[in-house]
Amino acid sequence: MSLNHIPGMETSAISVLKRAVELDQNSRFQESLVCYQEGIQLLMDVLKAVKDDSKKGHYREKIKGYMDRAEQIKEHLNKAKEEGKYHEQIKIADSDTGFSYEVLFKPYITEGLTEVWVEDPYIRHVHQLYNFLRFCEMLLRAPCKVKKIHLLTSQDDGDSSAQQVSALSEIKESLQSRSVGLDIQYSSTIHDREIRFDNGWIIKIGRGLDYFKKPKGRFSIGYCDYDLRECHETTVDVFHTKHTKTT
Repeated sequence: MSLNHIPGMETSAISVLKRAVELDQNSRFQESLVCYQEGIQLLMDVLKAVKDDSKKGHYREKIKGYMDRAEQIKEHLNKAKEEGKYHEQIKIADSDTGFSYEVLFKPYITEGLTEVWVEDPYIRHVHQLYNFLRFCEMLLRAPCKVKKIHLLTSQDDGDSSAQQVSALSEIKESLQSRSVGLDIQYSSTIHDREIRFDNGWIIKIGRGLDYFKKPKGRFSIGYCDYDLRECHETTVDVFHTKHTKTT
């Protein structure tokens, strides 16, 4: 590795670890743990590249401190999960950015994730159908092997009903080509929004998947990159249970 790359790697590590500390201080422990782990790995790469012994000592000390804190968080999370008491709340303020599906769900996606349940009454209109498609794409890109997605939503009673059924059928066919099954069910009484992973994580978003604001124009920043898209105010509650759905 070139020594010229070290400053850039160090800057990346500092940025990620700074975010880890901020999340830690706000009691968003699962997210902070992921950032700590990423930042530690970046510092380890820097440590391997530097030649100066005093700098090596400095990095080793930093890495040890972050590893100790990450281990404390891991023990806290495992205890809370074991006791069925895990609850984390994320508040998204009006016009906040930086909450794409990749960012929001990344801390809860593990390699062993294979099945997902989505309960959301508003996967009906075009932008909501695109939201669901984007969520599915996020799962396909994630470091897991999802084989089955279950969707429970309400059916549009108006002129858009045929469009909803057609769009969901197309998404189902497209997922099938990637060896992922999509089970679609409709309910006229569904109200709550909930996303469950078969690794035990439950994510309840007040607005469901539809928490992004409409972009100001087709060529406005945030139209394509959802990390830059403004959000509606909403609350995300995260739970963990050892008892997951099997049907």
